[in-house]
Amino acid sequence: MHDFPTTGKIENSFFKARVFPYCGRRRNEVITGPEYGVDVSIVDIGNGMAMAMTSDPLTLIPTLGLRESAWLSVQLMANDMATTGFPPTYAQFVLNLPVTLGADDFEVYWKFIHEYCEQLGVAITGGHTGRFDGLNSTVSGGGTMITIAPSAQVITSKGAREGDVVIMTKECALISTAILSLSFPETVRKKCGAEIHRQGCELFYKTSAVQAGLIAGEIGRQSKAVTAMHDVTEGGVLGALCELAQASNCGLDIDETKIPIGDAQQAIADVFDIDPRYCIGAGSMIITAKPELCDLLVGRMRAADITATVIGEVVAAEHGMTIRNGNGRKKYAHPQADPYWEAFFSAYNNGWK
Repeated sequence: MHDFPTTGKIENSFFKARVFPYCGRRRNEVITGPEYGVDVSIVDIGNGMAMAMTSDPLTLIPTLGLRESAWLSVQLMANDMATTGFPPTYAQFVLNLPVTLGADDFEVYWKFIHEYCEQLGVAITGGHTGRFDGLNSTVSGGGTMITIAPSAQVITSKGAREGDVVIMTKECALISTAILSLSFPETVRKKCGAEIHRQGCELFYKTSAVQAGLIAGEIGRQSKAVTAMHDVTEGGVLGALCELAQASNCGLDIDETKIPIGDAQQAIADVFDIDPRYCIGAGSMIITAKPELCDLLVGRMRAADITATVIGEVVAAEHGMTIRNGNGRKKYAHPQADPYWEAFFSAYNNGWK
C-alpha cells in the first residue's frame, strides 16, 4: 500500500505505483517525461530545438502577504526552469481563489505576478481564473512555465556522472525559515532576538536560483562541464541530493560538514524544532560538474555574489548515497516528509504570532 502523505509532496513510491504508469499516450518526441527528481519535461520540436516545461502550485499565504505570495508563485517555477541553464519565456496560470479574496486584493496579487514575470522576461500566455467555495488552502492553483532552446544544450538533473563534483549554491532552508520569520514575527523575535528575525525576513528575496542556473548553463554550453542541476525544494538539500542521485542513476558521497546552513536559519529552525537540511530550500541549487571546471564555476558564482560550496562528489550507483562527517560515513535515504509543513501549520493552529 502506498499512502498519500499527511501534507506536502507525494513520495516516490506513490508516484511509481499510482501516477507514472498512467501518463497518457507515449509519444516519441517526448525526450524527458515525468520522472521523480526531474524538474522539467523536454519535448523535441524539430530542427535541433526542444521545448522545456515545468509546473508548480501557486502560493497564497495570508500570513505572508500578497506581494510575497506572488513572488513565490513565479520564482519557484522559474527556479525549476533555471535547472535547464535557460530562463523561462512563457507562462500559464490557473488561479483557484478563495471567495474571501476580494477584487482589490486579487488585483494587487496579480499585478505582482505580472511584475515578476516581466522582470524575468516571461510572457503570460493564458490560463484560468475563478473563485470557489471551500478553498482555504495556501495553494491558489497551479502554473506552467515554458522555454525553447537547442535540445543539445538543455541541462536536466539526469546527467550527473561518476567523478563529478557536487556544488551547492547559497545555504539551507532559505525559504522555509524566511516564511516562518515573516509569518510568526513575534515568536521569532522573542525566541531569537530582533537581529535574527531581521536576517530571517531578508532571506525571503534571496530565494531565486535563476541567476545561478543561468551562470551554470552558460559555462555548460561553453565547455559541456556542467552535467546536472536540481533546485532545492521539499525535503531540503538532503532530499534534493537524493532526488538528483535517483534521476541520474548514480551515487553521491557528501561531506555533511561542508553543507552551509547559516546562523539565522539554524536559530529559527531550532525555535520550530526542525532540521534546516531537510526543509524546503528554494533559492539554493545543486549542480554537478566536471572537476576541471569546478574552480571556474565556483568563481563565477562568487563574482555574482552567489555563495557556492563543494559538498561532495558523484560516485558509482552501487555505492548509493553516503554522508560523512568527523564520526565516519553512513548510508542515507530520502527524508520523505518535509518537517516544515507540520511546523508551519502547528504554529498557525496554536495561535503563534
